[in-house]
Parts: sequence; C-alpha cells; structure tokens
Amino acid sequence: MSRDRSRNPGDLEPREAVSRYLRRRRSDSTDASVKSWKYRLKLFVEWCEGIGIERVDELRGYDIDEYYELRSGAVAPATLEGEMWTLQKFTEYLEQIGAVDDLSDSVRVPDLDPSDRANSESLSTEPALALLDYYRDSDVHRATRQHTFLELAWHTGARQGGLRALDVQDVYPSEGYVEFHHRPETSTPLKNKRHGERAVAVPDEVATVLREFLGKRYDVHDDHDRQPYLASRYGRPTENTIRTWSYVATLPCLHSDCPHGKERTSCDYTEIKHASKCPSSRSPHRIRTGAVTWMLNAGIPPEVVAQRVNASVQTIRDHYDWATESQRWSRYHDQMDSRREHLQKLDFDEELDFTTQ
Repeated sequence: MSRDRSRNPGDLEPREAVSRYLRRRRSDSTDASVKSWKYRLKLFVEWCEGIGIERVDELRGYDIDEYYELRSGAVAPATLEGEMWTLQKFTEYLEQIGAVDDLSDSVRVPDLDPSDRANSESLSTEPALALLDYYRDSDVHRATRQHTFLELAWHTGARQGGLRALDVQDVYPSEGYVEFHHRPETSTPLKNKRHGERAVAVPDEVATVLREFLGKRYDVHDDHDRQPYLASRYGRPTENTIRTWSYVATLPCLHSDCPHGKERTSCDYTEIKHASKCPSSRSPHRIRTGAVTWMLNAGIPPEVVAQRVNASVQTIRDHYDWATESQRWSRYHDQMDSRREHLQKLDFDEELDFTTQ
C-alpha cells in the first residue's frame, strides 16, 4: 500500500491526534498510565472542540496559555502540574510528526512551591479512581492490605480511628456493608462515641475485594483477643501505622508516571518510611475529605453523606466539601431536576373528584 503523501499531519483533528498519540504510547507504557493520559487529554480535546479548533495546526501559544488559565482556576496545583506535563508530552509528539512547530515550548508546567504540594490537599477524584482501577486490575496488588484500606477509606469516608477499629466480625462482604462500633474498653474508641456507631453499605466490587482480603490478612489477634480486620503481622496497627499505609497506598506512580519528574525505581518516596514525603501521597484524613466531595458530586444528598461519614451536614459544608465552582453548579442543576420530580408527586389535580354525590 502506497503512502498518502497528500495528507498534511497538521490536518489531524485534536481528537484523532490524541488517539494516535495514545496508540503510540501503549507499547512503552502501562495501561494505567495510558488511561490517566487519556482522561487528561480528553479535557483538552473537549476544550478545543468547544472553541472551534478543528485541526491541530490551528493551535497557537496563546491557545495553550488560555487553557492553562482555565485549568489553573479549576483544579489543585498538583493536579494542574500533571495535566500540563501530559499536554507538553502530547505537543512534543505533534512536533515529532510535523503537525505543529515549536508548540511544546508554550506549555507551561508549573514549578510548584513546596506549600502547593503539601499534604494539606484532599485526595481528588481523578487520582483516587485511577488508583482504585489500578489495584482492581493488578495481579500483584489486588486485595492487598493497601488496596483494601483505600477501598474502605474512599467508599466509607471513615476516620482513621474508625478504620483501625474494624474487626473481622464487623465486615459483611456477602451483605455488602461494614459496621463501626465504639469499643473504648478494648482500645478502639470512635470519635463521636456511641453516636459514631453505624452501618455503611459499599458497592458490590468493594465487597468482593473485602471478601478476597479475608484470605490474605494476617491471621492475628490484638491484646484484647479481638481480630482486627486491617491487621499488621503484630496485631492491631497503631494510628501512625494506618497513616503510613495511607501514604503508601496513594503514591501516584503506582498507576502512572510520576507527576513530579522522578523515576519510581530510584525515588526514595516509594520506601515505606519516606512515602509521606511524596507531594501527592495522602493521609487518611485527606482521603476522607476527597471522598466526601466525590459523594456529593455524585449526587448523594448531604444528609446521607453526613450519616455515612459520621459528621454533621454543617461540618461537611464547612470543612470537607472541596468542590470547584463548576462542580457546585452541576450539583445545583441536579438538585433542581430532583425537586421538579418531587413536585410532580404533589400534583393532585387529576386525582381528586370534587363532584357532590
């Protein structure tokens, strides 16, 4: 088959160019990495289509700067860094195939201040779901302790102390829920004491992971002859140990290239004692914060989320909900649609008969 010499690579539509780029990267990258890049570039393609860019050779440095300004106002600095790094690699590819000239120099990858990379940020939805996808698809890490911890932390939004307090008898994979109990007499109190006791339902896939982990957990008892569900080899973990597991479980290089320019094989942050130093790893509290925002954005009413995570609605609004303005606007429209459905239930005009007998 002869080559089509008449086609100009600059004529590629942004969506077509991204698909071509991802196909090339599949040969030297993990599926998780490609999935992450696909999501980031999908946002860029949608933006291009929204402003009428039909061919990649129409892209100019000013367009790239406009996109940077848009995203910088919508996402956390660490997330912006990852998105711009991915966009830079994509534009370098366009240059390699002769579709554009010197466009990658216009992609500004932010040089973050340490305070912008601090672990004060919540675990946002994109990296959380990418991590869970990675764990679920992994032959090595599926249903390990760090995977199971993240599934529980993300889907229940529980506090660190609540996760530590779980016993084997508190986890019901077949029924699809877990129970949190206040047991101060045996060293596992809940923050809100008896008011913190509750049952929390989990999705089927999470329940399957919880069941699989039962066959992998250390078969040990704690000092009170209880069986901790998230057990260390020595028994029930300390809160500091739970925190360390959290940092290890949320390392971004598990599912994609390091967003901070490091190589996993030589990075000290991948060692358990240094995982907390990674700018993208997260503590249990930051997972909880991200999970609450995710649940709210998914359309779960604040009252239901509050019950699941054992917090007041006001506390959630003041301290846990880190949604962007666009996410809040989307929620508002969803709520209006829901309210209209409820109003229809109050329409009794056709149901009542006022005729006299």
